[in-house]
Amino acid sequence: MGQFRGKSPFEFTGGNLCLDFTNTVNNRLGGQREDLFTDYGRLLQWGEESDAISGKAREHLQQIAAEAPGNAVSTVRRAVQLREAIYDIFTAVVHRRAVPATALALLNKAAQHAAQQGEIAHANRRFLWQWTSSDANLDAMLWPVVRAASDLLTSEDLWLVRQCAAEDCAWLFLDKTKNHRRRWCDMKGCGNRAKARRYYQRRKAG
Repeated sequence: MGQFRGKSPFEFTGGNLCLDFTNTVNNRLGGQREDLFTDYGRLLQWGEESDAISGKAREHLQQIAAEAPGNAVSTVRRAVQLREAIYDIFTAVVHRRAVPATALALLNKAAQHAAQQGEIAHANRRFLWQWTSSDANLDAMLWPVVRAASDLLTSEDLWLVRQCAAEDCAWLFLDKTKNHRRRWCDMKGCGNRAKARRYYQRRKAG
């Protein structure tokens, strides 16, 4: 672990924190699946880049992880389990399938844990939700993810969740386009590749 250098491996095209969290697997349905949460350092990096935790909290958590590497490994394992549960729930919604009971149970357990870490604060004549001890708990970056997933599942925006049409991608995103016909997680990536394939197929057929 250490300071982040070079281009980030993460993309934030989901339109919602919990969907961006599920999109940390490249080529999810392809032959070269790549899990971006390779270690706790990567999980921390995602947490800071997504604004799930602050830079200051990341530094504290980095120190804690260095002192308790076994706990850091366990946190990554729980993060992956949570990510897959959230993914299974939302893909079930997208394809109008039955929601897996085990996935929903795992999310509910995580939601109960996350709720214990938050409180309502009052500042500048406004009430806001804030997390307590986010710089002292290795799984702090997961709390906002769980809250985002819970809020999205119980909101009208749930029916705007889509899955990328690319065969190997399967990333999730919130379709806020005017006609709600967005097909790709990112037009610059999957969209352009699909256009290139169609062009090649037309040339080949011609």
